[in-house]
This record gives sequence, structure tokens and C-alpha cells, in this order.
Amino acid sequence: MINCIPSQEKNIIGDLNKIPEVIEVNGIMGKYDIIVKITGNLPGDIDLAISKIRSIKGVTSSYTMTAVYGQGGSIDKK
Repeated sequence: MINCIPSQEKNIIGDLNKIPEVIEVNGIMGKYDIIVKITGNLPGDIDLAISKIRSIKGVTSSYTMTAVYGQGGSIDKK
């Protein structure tokens, strides 16, 4: 989840969509401005994606959460 400089959301979303590890981006309302879903095949892929996100001009802070699979979430449905 990302906080950004007001009125920069559209530019930041455009930059986020250029990052290969990013699979979903949405503007949101509330404590955070943008939510981003990323993926990676190697452990370092996630760290690299987070570093790229945090370096985007206009991003003021981010909060990272990791999904826990195997607890009955939508990814577990078959």
C-alpha cells in the first residue's frame, strides 16, 4: 500500500505499471492512496520490486504485506 503526494496518483500508477513484477494497481480511498499487488519467482524479486516502488517520484511511504497461502484464501480454491 502506498501513500503519495496529493494529485500525483495518476503519474505514480503509470510508473507502477512499468514494473514487471507488478500484477495489479488500484487507486484507493482511506489511509493509503494506492494498492499494488506484486509477484516474483525468486526471493530477491520481491525486494527489488519494493525498492523500485519506493524510488518512484511522488511516493512518500509504503506498507508491505505478504500473503499467506494455504489458509483458505482465493488462491487456494480449485
